[in-house]
Amino acid sequence: MRQSFFALATAAFLLGACGEQPQTSTPAAPPTTVKASVGSPVTPSGKTRIALLLPLSGGAAPIGQAMQQAAEMALFDTGAKELALAAYDSGESAETAMEAYRKARTDGVAMVLGPLFGTSAKALAPLVAQGGANVVSFSNDESAAQRGVWIMGIAAPPQVRRVVDYTVETGIKRFAAFAPQTSYGEQMVRTLEGHVSMRGGTMAGVELYDPNSADLVTSAKRLAGALKGDGKLAILVPVAPPRLSTALSALAAAGLDNKSVQFIGTGVWDVPNVGSDAMARGAWYAAPDPARRADFERRFVATYGRPPNRLATLAYDGVALAGNLARLKPGGDFSAEAITNPNGWSGVDGIFRFLPDGRSERALAVIEVQGNRGTVVSPAPTTFVRPTN
Repeated sequence: MRQSFFALATAAFLLGACGEQPQTSTPAAPPTTVKASVGSPVTPSGKTRIALLLPLSGGAAPIGQAMQQAAEMALFDTGAKELALAAYDSGESAETAMEAYRKARTDGVAMVLGPLFGTSAKALAPLVAQGGANVVSFSNDESAAQRGVWIMGIAAPPQVRRVVDYTVETGIKRFAAFAPQTSYGEQMVRTLEGHVSMRGGTMAGVELYDPNSADLVTSAKRLAGALKGDGKLAILVPVAPPRLSTALSALAAAGLDNKSVQFIGTGVWDVPNVGSDAMARGAWYAAPDPARRADFERRFVATYGRPPNRLATLAYDGVALAGNLARLKPGGDFSAEAITNPNGWSGVDGIFRFLPDGRSERALAVIEVQGNRGTVVSPAPTTFVRPTN
């Protein structure tokens, strides 16, 4: 087991209390019980122990390393005094994550940050229910979310809802989808259909294509032939580059290009140079405001000499969250009630809050693809307080 300790500080992070990606999963393992002796969550020097569960071995180790380094950045950026962070290798399986959780509980921990994979987070739920420390996972898999195991990753369904909201606000009420016939693609289509109906729009057509097919033109022509109705049309294409270019080219060959329809997408488009494909220019997708992340990325490169993995901000924000929970009262407050503060929290990826059912809500911007960069066309909200009329 690889383990290291850092003293971590708090940041000006709390908004309340005082005043694509497609989901990642690994095979699940059967739950076990936590019967080992439980150590103190406080160190002899009075710091609160926080466990960081990351894949520090296996194929995902580079991601885990970048996330651990981001946690170290939180240490140096905030001048930590209240926390002691212990990193545990959660590997790539649910079984390894449970072993890491049990080890953390034996050592003593007030809260767990991680693991990364949804099935690993789901496997920890029975251990938490037996009296274990609350978990804030870095997964974006909402199926793993439940009280005691919160999902901090940027889930895809809210991205669809956000971009649909903006599209409707611009006057477009007709929607269609061109998506791969995968669990992710099907989930995005279901989300689209449900939210379009709620917003008073109409679904003009849906085409789920074979993700292994080299010929997407036939599927695109099928969608084009099924479209009915008048008015501007928005087509959801939840496809990550480089496959995105193939999908957009197929739609263009069927007479559906970016001059005749409005393309919309999800956070899988939130990658460098997505606009290198001329067909993607002018398209909209929802994601955290890139300007806030840019400063973090510059500082990460200056410190470690290479760009961070996209998921590194989750570890940075998770550590800052833990620091603020530690400040709520003497000894800290890591209860479900404190974690789910309705006013939310602020981080590198914008404001976010945890819901009682384990899901998280994020304030996302809508970004328009323009060449090699994206331009924010609808800023992310800065508060969860709804304006009153």
